[in-house]
Amino acid sequence: MSKKAGKVTITEQDVEPETEASGANSRDLPPPRAPRSSPFGSGGDGGGRRERGLVAGAGFFGRMTQFLRDVRAEMKRVSWPSPKEVKNTTIITLVAVIFFAVYLFFVDRIWAFLLLQLNHLLKWVTGV
Repeated sequence: MSKKAGKVTITEQDVEPETEASGANSRDLPPPRAPRSSPFGSGGDGGGRRERGLVAGAGFFGRMTQFLRDVRAEMKRVSWPSPKEVKNTTIITLVAVIFFAVYLFFVDRIWAFLLLQLNHLLKWVTGV
């Protein structure tokens, strides 16, 4: 293996020959993948993505148009919940809100009672 200017190249000497003892056959292995030579998103495998800042129309309206196109494309990829899922999560949320509201109401009442009693006790002890 040789390394030149940040690139790694593999020669035939670096690769071990296949043997029958290893049990691996060239038909069993997937074909080797070539290293990525271009930045992510600029090749054919990027799924139409662009690098940030590279917009066709450099003006305000060109950027706005591209932004709206991107929003539309992303909205098509969203997996929207079904009405049944929305109903179930709404019910769960309402039950949780009601439970914690009642719980915090009673905790508040208990602390108010205890502090009031402590205040009366301190007045009785100090005689004020």
